[in-house]
Amino acid sequence: MASSLTKDSASSAVSEKTFLGHPRGLATLFMTEMWERFSYYGMRALLVYYLVSGGADAATGSQGGGLAMTTAMATAIYSVYVSMVYLMAMPGGWFGDRVWGARKTVTIAGFVIMAGHGLLAVPGQAMFFVGLVLVAVGSGLLKANISTMVGHLYDGPDDPRRDGGFTIFYMGINLGAFAAPLVIGTVGKEYNWHLGFALAAVGMALGLAQLLFGTRHLSAKSSVVPNPLSADERKAVLTKVVAVVAVLAVFYGAVVAMGVYTLNWALVPLTLAGLIIPIAVLVRIKRDKDLSPGEHSKMSAYIWFFVAAAVFWMIYDQGGSTLSLFADGKTAGTLFGFDFSATWYQSLNPLFVMALAPVFAWLWLWLARKNQEPSTIVKFTMGLVVVGASFFVFIVPMGMAGDGTKVSPMWLVSIYMIQTIAELCLSPVGLSVTTKMAPQKYASQMMGVWFLAVTAGDCATGLLALAGVDLNGTSIIAMQALLAVAAGVAIYMYRKKVESLMGDVH
Repeated sequence: MASSLTKDSASSAVSEKTFLGHPRGLATLFMTEMWERFSYYGMRALLVYYLVSGGADAATGSQGGGLAMTTAMATAIYSVYVSMVYLMAMPGGWFGDRVWGARKTVTIAGFVIMAGHGLLAVPGQAMFFVGLVLVAVGSGLLKANISTMVGHLYDGPDDPRRDGGFTIFYMGINLGAFAAPLVIGTVGKEYNWHLGFALAAVGMALGLAQLLFGTRHLSAKSSVVPNPLSADERKAVLTKVVAVVAVLAVFYGAVVAMGVYTLNWALVPLTLAGLIIPIAVLVRIKRDKDLSPGEHSKMSAYIWFFVAAAVFWMIYDQGGSTLSLFADGKTAGTLFGFDFSATWYQSLNPLFVMALAPVFAWLWLWLARKNQEPSTIVKFTMGLVVVGASFFVFIVPMGMAGDGTKVSPMWLVSIYMIQTIAELCLSPVGLSVTTKMAPQKYASQMMGVWFLAVTAGDCATGLLALAGVDLNGTSIIAMQALLAVAAGVAIYMYRKKVESLMGDVH
């Protein structure tokens, strides 16, 4: 059991060599996560382009050989895919805590992701969607556990190196995300789709190799199953899984046999699940009678932040769908005489994060020393209003491109920068407030609950696309911008009520 491990035993499991003054295992996890993010963001940069390639909605002169889907269907698939990655983070954490332990779960996830990208590299629609499912499942399993392994390297939450270690780890995420669209995106979009997907598989293979070769540097805690299932629990879980799989197999088998199956038979249930599950999880926690009155109050406040975050991610995550499609079809592919792939826009967010995150960290500390740091509610308001402003700005180049004119790339550069500023106002604060307001009973699960806000936001986008709403139209962009601003204003107007519910959390 984890509780039997002392701080000394955890420390002794880590090599005496250091990595930038941190345990050597941090380099192993840094490289593993960097290559995993390289594979994930590289494939994501290609996804909507591959889906529309060869169809009427593909950009003029673009590479053929894709799935020839409409932009609406491509946006729906992209949104559902991203939402499922974050939805799988909750069961991923459960597997790490109760079945395999963090290290084994991450290792298995790496193999699943690599296999998924390998299937994407095989031509054919059937293999493509099986690969997409594997990448989503594997990413969810890995995402939930590798951060836990970083924490295991340190002697508890009071280790002074801990925050710095997570900062270095976070840089690995952004380095992988920055390089991927430049390499995988360019090769896949401009030369050969399946070669691009194969490069994503190679990226995950490199990350997996790094993990396997460097496993001796990791803490022993990472191999422990903190709360293993009993024999009865294991049997009950297996029975439920088999029953659900059997029902789904019979149902979809009948749909296929009747000849009425379309992608909507899969996308609509997944989209609805991505909206219903977050609501159900919040309701279950809120109604738990084991929670103290103070914890109930904090959960009531947390729901405000959760809904606000879902609105934020609904807009923000369209950077890889709506904005990507605009980049390919209506934005000039040349800047200062230099030609570049539309996938390169996907490198802007991690670039801006790496450039601006230290600035924001310094700014909050400077304001805190002057007793002027904005509260959590104000930062959330700023994030929502700014991300709404990014879509108000987006309306301008959309109007300019209405007559077929290709707009300057600087419009999209500006929009991605504005959205990154919004992210830095809201996302780190959301992670922090989640840990601070988590009921003791759900302390280890609440980070998964925060990720469900991303799931809900992306599924809202997916549902709009499946309903036939033109997400590339000026009116819907304006409506989303207004929604974000209205959500920000609402949480600010009711800030005193929310603050009273938050109790001692500020």
